[in-house]
Amino acid sequence: MSIYDFEATLENGETYSLDRYKGQPLIIVNTATKCGLAPQFEQLEELYKTYKNQGLVVLGFPSDQFKQELENGQEAAEACRLTYGVTFPMHQLCRVNGKEALPLFSYLKEETGGTLGSAIKWNFTKFLVNQQGEVVQRYAPQTNPLKMTADIDALLAAN
Repeated sequence: MSIYDFEATLENGETYSLDRYKGQPLIIVNTATKCGLAPQFEQLEELYKTYKNQGLVVLGFPSDQFKQELENGQEAAEACRLTYGVTFPMHQLCRVNGKEALPLFSYLKEETGGTLGSAIKWNFTKFLVNQQGEVVQRYAPQTNPLKMTADIDALLAAN
């Protein structure tokens, strides 16, 4: 099993297979527009703009699991665009923990269950996925996305 075995649904309702991103590094992040960490959208967008021509894609998954998100994915994505200038793909509202968790997040947690444990503790938990669809790193919510730069550079250099 790999990341490419999962589907996701964009904010506009379009469901697609993550295999559309084969050969590209990914940052997958659970987001919340009303969270104190929401300014991380700016750093995530900066990473996206810096590396998108080299194939990096940032995928934002709004979640109200921690009670800090708007009514639905479309409202969340619009707030991200207007407030933080987000241009990377945003998805429909999802759950990241529990029985109703989006299967993609269950997989991400399973693949990185080590030192950070399996449950996603807060918004802006970030997962770095390599060009082969393997989860290579999990970053804590408080980790500034720009601290991922060295790991992204290493992935791009290895390809």
